[in-house]
Amino acid sequence: MTAARPALSRRFRMMGAAISIGAASMLSSVPAFARGPEGIADIAEKVIDAVVNISTSQTVEAKDRTMPQLPPGSPFEEFFDDFFKNRRGPPGKGGDKSGEFQPRKTNSLGSGFIVDTAGIVVTNNHVIADADEINVILNDGTKIKAELVGVDKKTDLAVLKFKPPKPLTAVKFGDSDKIRLGDWVVAIGNPFSLGGTVTAGIVSAKNRDISQGPYDSYIQTDAAINRGNSGGPLFNLDGEVIGVNTLIISPTGGSIGLGFAVPSKTVAGVVDQLQKFGELRRGWLGVRIQQVTDEIADSLNIKPARGALVAGVDDKGPAKPAGIEPGDVVVKFDGKDVKDPKDLSRIVADTAVGKEVDVVVIRKGNEETRKVTLGRLEDNEKVQQVNAKSKDDSAEKPVTQKALGLDLAALSKDLRTKYKIKDSVKGVVVTGVDGNSDAAEKRLSAGDVIVEVAQEAVSSAADIKKRVDQLKKDGKKSVLLLVSNGDGELRFRRARRAVGVSSRRKPDPYAAASLVEEVGNGFSR
Repeated sequence: MTAARPALSRRFRMMGAAISIGAASMLSSVPAFARGPEGIADIAEKVIDAVVNISTSQTVEAKDRTMPQLPPGSPFEEFFDDFFKNRRGPPGKGGDKSGEFQPRKTNSLGSGFIVDTAGIVVTNNHVIADADEINVILNDGTKIKAELVGVDKKTDLAVLKFKPPKPLTAVKFGDSDKIRLGDWVVAIGNPFSLGGTVTAGIVSAKNRDISQGPYDSYIQTDAAINRGNSGGPLFNLDGEVIGVNTLIISPTGGSIGLGFAVPSKTVAGVVDQLQKFGELRRGWLGVRIQQVTDEIADSLNIKPARGALVAGVDDKGPAKPAGIEPGDVVVKFDGKDVKDPKDLSRIVADTAVGKEVDVVVIRKGNEETRKVTLGRLEDNEKVQQVNAKSKDDSAEKPVTQKALGLDLAALSKDLRTKYKIKDSVKGVVVTGVDGNSDAAEKRLSAGDVIVEVAQEAVSSAADIKKRVDQLKKDGKKSVLLLVSNGDGELRFRRARRAVGVSSRRKPDPYAAASLVEEVGNGFSR
């Protein structure tokens, strides 16, 4: 075996030489810029001193580890004895009287960048989360203790401040909206704690939603980003920061060319508010929204499918006095087009609290404009349980009728008690769902209350059957239902099978969410 290695090694060297010669002849006819921009070295030299390493330490409470009981003479007995017993702190020397594990300090390293020569640094929240001590390490190795100015968990951003020991280099934010697919970008950070590292690639995608937060709009890049790059800057070829490198998709923990950065347009606004207030003050409209699917758009006579469907309106929110109602589809907010619910969430959040804005909605096929004065979104709002049900089946069985694959009954005192439905909720209660129906696929369940059918209020199962029969005569392929849970939270659901269409269904948009969650297991920060 050993005698074969030199020969094998020579063979590979020869193959490598042949490839190099061939590649050289091919590249000689290709423009220099096709191999990558020549100015990367200039950009790196210009901004490298503004990129810092972030070092944190945290005290972690040790958990008691009980040694497993092994049979005498087990081949693993010596190994476990060494691992569990010898790792305990000896009494009087870091351990307690029983020699139990003691709290220990852990350290981690990430990246960041200076945006103000006064010592203001931007990084990711997950880089400094729960840290007892934060230090900024400059490019020349100088280490300075830093203070936390503020964090925004929803965008995973944090701002730090330290006292400069000498004049600093700062970088500016560029306009992330102006970048194009294929534009060259440069990432600088501290991958695997190796220190300042420069990588380059292109913008692979914009406005990427990867279900990591309510305001996802990532820049996707194939520039090598690894663990430790978190919080580092993504530069354009002008040396401006157009994103903050935040996470990667990777089954191995290393770069496979799928990196994601928070766009500078979002970062700049967050940093400004954290410096001014130490917290985020986001706009609040006071509505619950959902996707306008092709079927829902057809039911509402909206072509093409677009906007955000208002499923519910907060009684104490700004939308209520402005006249926005469930069933409205928001297509424009403050002069900006709304393509989907994520668009509306981001635009509203980025709008100043207290600002009066025009909101364009489609209501029963007609466009209307409403003026809304935005409130402030409170991050500590209590999240209400949806579809909370009682398991008490002792009440007398109600009289039901079937429609749309549902068992329907008039609301009674017993049913309100059984399903914990508030007195303010009006409509027809679902007491059962056919497991093979379209209604089951759309996640309707016992205890839901149908409030409207095709935007008309219903109070009995007969009302529902009458509306469905009329829709059949009108040639409609789907039925739009306004559904409430017991707390009065509204949402729209679309049913098809009961109005005579094929049982073959398009994928439910909610099914895609579970796929994203599975893929999300491969995300690394």
